[in-house]
Amino acid sequence: MVARQHPQGRTTVARPTEPSSTIFLILRRMRAPLIVLIVIFAVSVLGLTLMPGQDPSGRPTRMGFFDAFYFMSYTATTIGYGEIPHTFTGAQRLWVIASIYLSVVGWAYAIGSLLTLVRDRAFREALALRRFTRQVVHMREPFLLIVGYGQTGQLLGHALDSLGRRLVVLDDTPEHVDSLDIDAYYADVPGLVADGANPHMLGAAGLEHPQCEGVVALTNNDEVNLTVAMTAALIRPSLPVIARTVSPVIEHRMRAFGSPTVVNPFDRFGDHIRLALHQPSSFQLLAWLIKGEGATRPERGRPPTSGRWVVCGYGRFGHKLVDDLRADGLEVTVIDLGSAEDGVIVGDASEPSVMAQASLSTAVGFVAGTHNDATNLSLAAAARKENPALFIGARQNRPRNAPLFATMDVDWLLVPAEMAAREIYAQLSTPLTWRFLQEMPARGDEWAAETIALLGAHCGSQLDGLWKVTLTAREAPALMAWLDSDAVTPRLGDLMHCPHDRDQRIAAVPLLLLRGDESTLGPADDVVLRPGDQLLFAGRRMARRDLLDTMTNHVVSEYVLYGRTVPAGWLWQRVTGRKPSTLR
Repeated sequence: MVARQHPQGRTTVARPTEPSSTIFLILRRMRAPLIVLIVIFAVSVLGLTLMPGQDPSGRPTRMGFFDAFYFMSYTATTIGYGEIPHTFTGAQRLWVIASIYLSVVGWAYAIGSLLTLVRDRAFREALALRRFTRQVVHMREPFLLIVGYGQTGQLLGHALDSLGRRLVVLDDTPEHVDSLDIDAYYADVPGLVADGANPHMLGAAGLEHPQCEGVVALTNNDEVNLTVAMTAALIRPSLPVIARTVSPVIEHRMRAFGSPTVVNPFDRFGDHIRLALHQPSSFQLLAWLIKGEGATRPERGRPPTSGRWVVCGYGRFGHKLVDDLRADGLEVTVIDLGSAEDGVIVGDASEPSVMAQASLSTAVGFVAGTHNDATNLSLAAAARKENPALFIGARQNRPRNAPLFATMDVDWLLVPAEMAAREIYAQLSTPLTWRFLQEMPARGDEWAAETIALLGAHCGSQLDGLWKVTLTAREAPALMAWLDSDAVTPRLGDLMHCPHDRDQRIAAVPLLLLRGDESTLGPADDVVLRPGDQLLFAGRRMARRDLLDTMTNHVVSEYVLYGRTVPAGWLWQRVTGRKPSTLR
């Protein structure tokens, strides 16, 4: 298995030759048992031809090779048709007895070897690889290659599956791959236990498959994620790549290969902290939209913008958090068991004597950011008991502990796996949503508060969905004549009328208008639309169906855009002479 050069100069990866390797493994492991069976059978047949017999008249005779072969075939397989072509003599029966016991020993040896082969790890891996590659090769729908099916991978996989997206999974943990058979997916998800850093395994997983539309690297090993991003950039430079990392160094190395989208949950949490400190409404809007369909509007909260914070845990997350807090001019006291840096209280924060050194009574905020959920829960409880007015933040490492953190009712909760999954989901499901979230803070906190109020007026406190529409002849055939018309000015507000009552507005809010590379956040009703424009809406499911009817049904668009009612049937249109202007 070696890399080979594409005819156009692009490097490709040779896939493992799984069918031949499986056959070779079977032949190698079963070679000795098969040789034993063949020798026993050959000796038995030869012996029968040499043993003296007699015909019914008492004349001496010998069995031919064909009769001997036929007799041993049904005898060795325990069928037993009797003695042929004549009744056996004592010598022949004695030889048959010996042959039967020899064949029993040979079959026992062969069956035992076969059972051992079935339980052999290499054989099972070869079969799994063959079945996996066959599934991937026969995929005819676009799919995403997910490398790493841990907490983040599982959350993302279920979210994408609900949208009808096909997936292929690589993970080096058998338990994670086995869970694919248990999880409730709408479509089968091919999965393989393999090292994602192996380019040959990425090739077998469909990296070069024409239907592969992207690679997502979500392993817990930053080096593996780097290798996946590097391999994808070298093999298929135009393929979108999303990689997770918590190391700024690895992130820099990833960006040396093309332009992958790098997701750092710790870095993203720091950005959210700054947004929450200075623009609470913008943070509320971001937290609401990034949760996706069915999300309930979160409460608006504002962490203390002055005073002293106490942070427990000074690993990668702790360093990033402390840097962000200090960058905003906040005083921070750090407690860590293994840190030797100046200004850090060294010790176990669970011990009252160590916690007393942090003087929680004079602090305004407290963050439990260790890698252990039980420790974080106990620290948060102790801090709240010491100072009930503290703003409490905590890091949740495992999704199964979510009920415990919910009971604690912390003010800030970081779930790295969930944060990474939501961010990647926003980028993959509706890229316009991700662009909106990136550009939205620049509009200011007042604009975000107005947008939240507008969403609440049309959607209530629960967001039914986000969706994108493109004003093209394929997606909006009933709007093309209106968009190209010189007699009217196509404005966004005209598109927002309800198909059932034009005096009413559909329950949807336009969040973003994208025209080429130019974007407009919160476009007003008087914005002029053009063919090819992309619009991002948030609203109720009924509004989405109403808008789809307006875009695709000429009769509905005639009423929505011009206020004219025309017959739906072709015959009545001919009889009355009233046809949609979009069809004239």
